[in-house]
Amino acid sequence: MITSGIFFKNFKSSKQNSKIKKNLKKLIKENNQILQSFSKNYKDQFKIKNLGIFKRFNDIRIIGIGGSSLGTKTIYSFLKDKIKKNVLFYDNLSTLKKKFGNKKHLNLIISKSGNTLETIVNSNILIKKSDKNIFITENKKNYLNLLAHKLKSEIIHHNNFIGGRYSVLSEVGMLPAELMGLNSKSFRQFNNLIKNQKYLNALISNVGSTIDLIKKRKFNSVIINYDEKSQNFFSWYQQLVAESLGKKGKGLLPVVSNMPRDNHSVMQLYLDGFKNNFYTFFYVHENNTSKIDNKFILPSQNFLKNKNIQNITFAQKKATENVFTKKNIPFRSFEIKKRDEKTLGELFCFFMLETILIGRALKINPYNQPAVELIKKETKKILV
Repeated sequence: MITSGIFFKNFKSSKQNSKIKKNLKKLIKENNQILQSFSKNYKDQFKIKNLGIFKRFNDIRIIGIGGSSLGTKTIYSFLKDKIKKNVLFYDNLSTLKKKFGNKKHLNLIISKSGNTLETIVNSNILIKKSDKNIFITENKKNYLNLLAHKLKSEIIHHNNFIGGRYSVLSEVGMLPAELMGLNSKSFRQFNNLIKNQKYLNALISNVGSTIDLIKKRKFNSVIINYDEKSQNFFSWYQQLVAESLGKKGKGLLPVVSNMPRDNHSVMQLYLDGFKNNFYTFFYVHENNTSKIDNKFILPSQNFLKNKNIQNITFAQKKATENVFTKKNIPFRSFEIKKRDEKTLGELFCFFMLETILIGRALKINPYNQPAVELIKKETKKILV
């Protein structure tokens, strides 16, 4: 156990790297606003006591793309059992009809730059006069800021120093979390984590092992996910890893496999195909999952009697790990004991810190995404 909610088993050839340890210490000491947003001392650009009028809405629409949406989407799906609100996400371009009935919505329109094409288009189609709107964007003269003023909407300033994929523990994720009825303060566990030597040691050795795997030309980070409610978490992880590390001919390709479905498709390749992958097993312990009806079990399958869905999926996970071990396939494993804000905040921190440290070890800037801007410019040329 690296925290009360997370059991972590590292790669078999895990390494404690003194250089990575020094980089982590240096990172913690820096005046890094991304890390500050992980902390309980971070000052949000909103006040919880002023959210009363917005908390009355049961229908919330999140209009954003990439890092402006994926973190909040993760929070909603991972903690859905605790959330009583209906939250819809508009995080891609698709055919939208302007008729949405008479229901009043609370719209959260999120874009750091305020000029994101897809967010502008979706906002134009979705927003009605009767809706209440909150815009989260930089304090600059950008499109969304101008639109917010025109609509006389609430504006929350997006921290200029926090990029979208690292923004989930800032206003971008914590304001929606509060509106969903969650406790934003419980997500921010950084103050406790930097005092937790088990957590830090796991992080350091994990980064060391990952760098060692990259040196062995293993570039595919494959997630073996056994938790349906974590699918959006790993969509968030995909952007974090791909956009942060995919530079200068370097990087990792994050691939997500949802189990046990993918046992019947790509698992054959994972076990017996090319060898440039490494794996992360992810499992969340659940209570009250559906039970087998013993009356309808035939004698050939008597081993299923008195079992529930958790028993079966956990057995599949352990069996797959055993086979990976026998075949000497590199993997690490996360078992989540508690599904709450605290544990999710700890997971967000782990993967963001991991990504930053890998970037530094590879001597690339983990915070920018220069190549993506080329497509934005080219698209505008075509549309003009």
